[in-house]
Amino acid sequence: MTVAYEDVPFSELLHHPAATTRRLDAVRALRLRRRDAGDLALMRVEQMERDASVVDFTSRLLAGLVRTENVAALRQALPEALPWCTFLPEEDIDTLLAELVDTARGAVALDNLAPIALLLTRWKHSAEVHADPALLAILTREPEGDLGPVHRP
Repeated sequence: MTVAYEDVPFSELLHHPAATTRRLDAVRALRLRRRDAGDLALMRVEQMERDASVVDFTSRLLAGLVRTENVAALRQALPEALPWCTFLPEEDIDTLLAELVDTARGAVALDNLAPIALLLTRWKHSAEVHADPALLAILTREPEGDLGPVHRP
């Protein structure tokens, strides 16, 4: 396999299914472009299972490093994997690592990687706030005066 995925119009799969799926011999997945909806991915089950095993291994490795108190190694490697984490306060790095390990283990157990992506997106947004002093000041200042009644949830 030479490339990770290839862009293919969804209609090509509909009109030439055998020829289109044979392209999976050369790429990991096909990105099926659709006009009026989100794109889809088509991959072999074996590839999906290999990807899942890599994520499972990675989450277990992270958990093992944290459990054996090798957090220093993780902290040192984190900016390589998540360059934006350099904008987070030091105390948030440990929280990020703990949440990442817990979320990765749970997500793998559910065969659902969406929680990991959501967690990383939230932390990235936090880093964006810390990278902008003006935005950080706006979001962390105490409100002035009474903000009015709060309705019961």
